[in-house]
Amino acid sequence: MTDERMGTGLWRALRRLPPGSGVVFRHHATPAAERRALFVRVRRIARARRLVLVAADPPLPHARHGRVAGATTWPAHDRREALAGVRAGAAVLFVSPVFATRSHPGAAGLGAARAARIGRGLGVPVVALGGMSERRWRRVRALGFAGWAAIDAWV
Repeated sequence: MTDERMGTGLWRALRRLPPGSGVVFRHHATPAAERRALFVRVRRIARARRLVLVAADPPLPHARHGRVAGATTWPAHDRREALAGVRAGAAVLFVSPVFATRSHPGAAGLGAARAARIGRGLGVPVVALGGMSERRWRRVRALGFAGWAAIDAWV
């Protein structure tokens, strides 16, 4: 996951991701022209490093994250949202926040077991998001998560 908090750490994060990893490009608060230019640069790096790239909103209308029909990825904070994502055609569900995170100030984390139940049995990969780190991933992967995502863990 990308956002403005990453600053120049974005480039280090993109270099650290192993090939086949995914990047959800967000940068919602960046002005449109600057956001599009940044996306183009991220896309060039993603292609060169064989990273999967989806955009949370335009600039790339064919690869989407969010509440749109045909979504590639979908955020799910509860079972209802997970089911909606599957109905919308999501290929991957991001369940969050598994743990407390700066992205959701003041919100308690769901906890690993509760987060795992949100997407269990829906037939799509479920990715743990929210307060995740490599150490926490080792703790939760046995619960059925297909992977983990983060912002702060990369910077």
